Amino acid sequence: MNILVAEDDIDDRLLITKAFKESFDKANLICVENGEILLSYLRREGKYQDQNKYPVPNLILLDLNMPKKDGREALVEIKSDENFKTIPVIIFTTSQLEDDIKATYTSGTNSYITKPGTFDGLLSVGKELQTYWGKTVLLPN
Repeated sequence: MNILVAEDDIDDRLLITKAFKESFDKANLICVENGEILLSYLRREGKYQDQNKYPVPNLILLDLNMPKKDGREALVEIKSDENFKTIPVIIFTTSQLEDDIKATYTSGTNSYITKPGTFDGLLSVGKELQTYWGKTVLLPN
């Protein structure tokens, strides 16, 4: 399962990658730093033209608070594009604001998860994602 992670914080990217390698054995994580790069990846722009090197994601983990184009803006663009709107998007953020939760569900997010504050918490999220998105649901190709 190809998971595209949009996260601007390098430490968070490293922790997510490490935790998911341990807890989500079928995950192939690809990380990008902001919403602009996320959309370039999806649109196969620039260095992302090679589909073997940069596969279409089965799932997107999207942070909200990123520079250049934040997760809220990226989500709206993803869900309004016929080519990408069927890719499940999981908001993965520190924000617990009700306005963020409502706005992202209104814009089409499939899930909203608050980032855990510990490595064990990340392991747990990885296991839950593997069970639900990797084994329980059927995803489009």
